Amino acid sequence: MFTGLVQTLGKIAYYDGSQLLVRCSDIASQIVEGDSVAVNGVCLTATKVSSMDFKADVSPETLKRSNLSNMIDLPVNLEMALRVGDRLGGHFVTGHIDGIGHFCEGSIQADSWLLSFSVPAEIGKYIIFKGSIAVNGVSLTVADCNPEGTWFSVAVIPHTYNSTNLQYLIKDNPVNLEADMLGKYVEKFMRSPLIPKHNSQISPKRPEISQDFLIEHGWL
Repeated sequence: MFTGLVQTLGKIAYYDGSQLLVRCSDIASQIVEGDSVAVNGVCLTATKVSSMDFKADVSPETLKRSNLSNMIDLPVNLEMALRVGDRLGGHFVTGHIDGIGHFCEGSIQADSWLLSFSVPAEIGKYIIFKGSIAVNGVSLTVADCNPEGTWFSVAVIPHTYNSTNLQYLIKDNPVNLEADMLGKYVEKFMRSPLIPKHNSQISPKRPEISQDFLIEHGWL
């Protein structure tokens, strides 16, 4: 489990088809074999550690859903896993990437950067105004999004911008996206049938949540 608060920048030195070597002299001394490290938001397990870097196995599924294969010799965001008792300054980030979005544009507004991204609709359905989203492993708050779920923007303070690889994004760059897991659980519970008690008959499937349903039950 992670917070989305990036600790440092590293660099993927190489990928040999099954393993990545991540240069990370700032935090390598804190990592031991078996530790989880978020690399651009992707939870990887350190399999071999030196004073300057660590190796991690990467599955085809991880490569398919993330931008790691595009990040060779480029800066990547790094965060070590939470310890029990650590402060949670961002939001709960699992390191399980939902998919890839693409950087659209960035502009300076007052003292912050406003960055916008395109996103696949299957991920965008979990993105809500003022909700949480992890972009390349960075915990951010959604500043705006469209109803179709294909676009969103975030406001990034100077410290976050200058401390992460968000500063290096150019148009159409792929970014790793992880939506807030709360929305996924809510969707699952609302669409699943009720669990039967003991040997009773299976309860009917819950009705779809619609505006009419909410009005009928006094929510609107």
